[in-house]
Amino acid sequence: MIQPCRRSSGISIQNIWIPPPTERQAKTVHHILNCKTGAYVMNVSKCGKCGHIQYHNNSCRDRACPMCQALSNEMWVDAQNENVLDIDYYHLVFTCPSELNPLIYCNQKELYSLFFHTVAETILELSEDPVHMGATPGFISIMHTWGSNLSYHPHIHVVSTSGGLDSRRNWHQKKDGFFLPGKSLAGLFKGKFLSGLKSLHDAGELCYEGTAAKYRNQYEYQELLNICYGKHWVTDIRESFSGAETVMHYLGRYTHRIAVSNSRILRMDEETVTIRVKDYKNGGVWKELTLEGVEFVRRFLMHVPPKNFVRIRHYGLLSNHNKGKLIPLCRNLIGCRKFLRRFRKNDKVQAMKILYKKDVTVCPHCGGTLIYAACPGWMYRKNSA
Repeated sequence: MIQPCRRSSGISIQNIWIPPPTERQAKTVHHILNCKTGAYVMNVSKCGKCGHIQYHNNSCRDRACPMCQALSNEMWVDAQNENVLDIDYYHLVFTCPSELNPLIYCNQKELYSLFFHTVAETILELSEDPVHMGATPGFISIMHTWGSNLSYHPHIHVVSTSGGLDSRRNWHQKKDGFFLPGKSLAGLFKGKFLSGLKSLHDAGELCYEGTAAKYRNQYEYQELLNICYGKHWVTDIRESFSGAETVMHYLGRYTHRIAVSNSRILRMDEETVTIRVKDYKNGGVWKELTLEGVEFVRRFLMHVPPKNFVRIRHYGLLSNHNKGKLIPLCRNLIGCRKFLRRFRKNDKVQAMKILYKKDVTVCPHCGGTLIYAACPGWMYRKNSA
């Protein structure tokens, strides 16, 4: 049931307060609508041999756009090759209780950042404990905020090495079939997150709007904390990845994913949109879900990240400060090979040639060389009108 919020022109749906579109969300809509239409200038290429002219409309490059992620994703994953070790990796998923969703949505920058920090601190603290591994691993954390049906479901995927370095630069490798104890992982994560939440609340750094407005009342806020302390927090330790190729394939599927891809949109008309969703309650069976057009857009925009927010972060051995000197050391200690990039850095022409078997510098008519130039100003004004 849709109800108006008490202190806002937004709406409340499924216990989640949805304010009017933010400036960032409005820009995302504008970008997607104008992507590859000529609104963002076009490139003109001319063959120096036969004079053939070819036009290419530029994309919007918005990270929420379903048409702009494929090449960026491939190049990002390719760049990670230099820092991948040929060992097993573990996949972990951290999730907060749904009772916190309204508060998290109201304070995305603050609580998404808290989410990242507490996940990292939890993994590092447990893995550095001699009882478990006694070493610092390297891991990548990836924030997703959606479920298969586009519901609001913030969670973090972690891909971590199965070993690490201790303070004396000795390598320790997990060999007993599991990474970290699940109960300890969940308990420590819960304590750290709620402690950080209380600190932000006490410092007055959180806002409370819509469904979360009741938490301005100290008794309601304390009741929320009591409920969250009493619940079991989900920290799922999934199957391990065997070897570097497997983990690189996984990264390619997860890192630059958006809430819904074009391939999952089955059909649409003037009133509705039908998408393909996975029913996890029934063994992960794929089903069809039909939404009203406005509802589909509302759900999609919930997952547009805040401006300048970093959704992919590196920690431990893979942090920007450490990986340059520690990854080569780990490689020497383990005795594993080094993986090289397939593409030269920032060379999209070469990447497209390797990935899509298409050389955009070759004239499709005569095989001559295409020379690229920015769109002339008069043509840009014509296509933008």
